[in-house]
Amino acid sequence: MTDLHAIEPHLASDPEQADALIDLSNVVRDTGIGGSHARSLDRLGLVVDALARRTGDRNVMVYALADRSLRHSVHEYPGRLEPALLTGWVRAGLVEELSDADERLLDLAEMLGLPVVSRDGFADFRLTHPWIQGNTTQFLAPAPTRVRAVKLVERDMGTRSPAQISRKLEESDLKAHGLLAGRNRKPMTEVVRRYWRCPERGCTLYDSRKGSAVLLPRMRRGVPVCELHRTPLTDDGPRTGITQLKLLVDGVCVQRFTLDADSTVLLGREPGPGGISLYGHVPPDRLRPISRAHLSIRVSAHAVDLRNLGGNGTLLLSNGAGRPTPLADQDYVRLHVGDTAELTDGVHLTRSGRRFPAEIAAAWRGRHKHQSPPKSASARTVLGPNPADNQ
Repeated sequence: MTDLHAIEPHLASDPEQADALIDLSNVVRDTGIGGSHARSLDRLGLVVDALARRTGDRNVMVYALADRSLRHSVHEYPGRLEPALLTGWVRAGLVEELSDADERLLDLAEMLGLPVVSRDGFADFRLTHPWIQGNTTQFLAPAPTRVRAVKLVERDMGTRSPAQISRKLEESDLKAHGLLAGRNRKPMTEVVRRYWRCPERGCTLYDSRKGSAVLLPRMRRGVPVCELHRTPLTDDGPRTGITQLKLLVDGVCVQRFTLDADSTVLLGREPGPGGISLYGHVPPDRLRPISRAHLSIRVSAHAVDLRNLGGNGTLLLSNGAGRPTPLADQDYVRLHVGDTAELTDGVHLTRSGRRFPAEIAAAWRGRHKHQSPPKSASARTVLGPNPADNQ
């Protein structure tokens, strides 16, 4: 399909009218097909042709979703026609444009059961969309053939470990804040390794003196700016090393905690000022066997160590070990990436997948308002393996 205008009749304005979903940003940037330009709409035409052959329907319809950034960097297209054509499709409702299209794309794929044309592994969405794990039929990748045409190949999405998923989630946070640079999307380490301060009076979003967890700056035209006031931030010195811990309930990450190096913090049901409270993140029936101060977490320049304080104890499952072992009460024990600490049945603490000290304070902190626990959270810990029996 060399005539780009011939693509338009195949673009559905309603996903329920489509035979497939197109990850348009991914397809347009796929240099493995359709020439050497960084971006090309001709690749969409090749994919539509391949779908027509696959379905046996010359009038095949697709629903295309694109990141808003796809219309930027117009010099990467073969000519001015293509970005202008793309803009026309967006305005006509033939391409759905979002700041980040992945979530909407996967929501539609799950609801409608439509195939998805994309090479993306969607590792950062495998917690919210567990159906991706092990999927071998719903995702299609365009592959070149000996002739100019492409074919669509079913992808084995495989499975991703918690560490791999965590690493991808952190990369997505950086992407959302404009902190991935270049074609290889590398983190802007010169920005993320420093503290920043907002010049607006009273703004503490980036103030390292107000706590160990601070926001990453949002980039605007290469300049770090305050997410709230949109004013350029002031360099506030080098950022200390940080690590990130994940709280999992029944295998699902419900919260993340970031800690500075050279710090020690208590974690539990209600550990007191400066501690990490699990209230509001763990169901009430799971909270009762967790002590008010259950763990002591010590972060150093190159490690994270844990010491049990809980009356019911804590089990540590080392990566690759067959059985968990009780965590020591007197001495700190190293928590490596891939290790899991079990606070009670179904409630676990793990390290982020990004190895220290390259771990970065994630921007999700600013999206979660602190919830103060009620007085009931300071009640006595229920001891024993079956707290329900003591009700």
